[in-house]
Amino acid sequence: METVRRLFREKGIENEIVEFEQSSATVDLAAQRLGVAPGLIAKTLAVWAGDTPLVIVVRGDAKLDNRKFKDTFKAKARMLGPAEVEEITGHAVGGVCPFALRTPVDVYLDISLQAFEHVYPAAGGDNTAVRFTPTSLRDVTGATWVDVCKVPDND
Repeated sequence: METVRRLFREKGIENEIVEFEQSSATVDLAAQRLGVAPGLIAKTLAVWAGDTPLVIVVRGDAKLDNRKFKDTFKAKARMLGPAEVEEITGHAVGGVCPFALRTPVDVYLDISLQAFEHVYPAAGGDNTAVRFTPTSLRDVTGATWVDVCKVPDND
């Protein structure tokens, strides 16, 4: 989490990082801690696209769509293992975020995030969150918008 704080200071990002006394390591826990719907949690996934690691941020109640992923990245998605996640991103599973990544990897935001005024990604710790508009999240991360998820029918 300190790497995220340092990055925010360096870039003049004033968004407050919220720290909880208890874990917010899952979408459901983060939603409970923040008092928001699970869809508002910006879930950060670290995946392999072939031999290339990348980070995709999706709404909390979305799932990767294998066909859309393969059409977009020309490879099958494969989740990084916990040790790979920490080695590549610098963040442990449960606190992975699209900021202050240890290894330069491409970051993508799924268009499913655009359904909301604000979303809440983790901030480098398994008990943290930070609020962003989808547009400001894109600006801060330098991410590219993609359409690689299935969202619940009720949205």
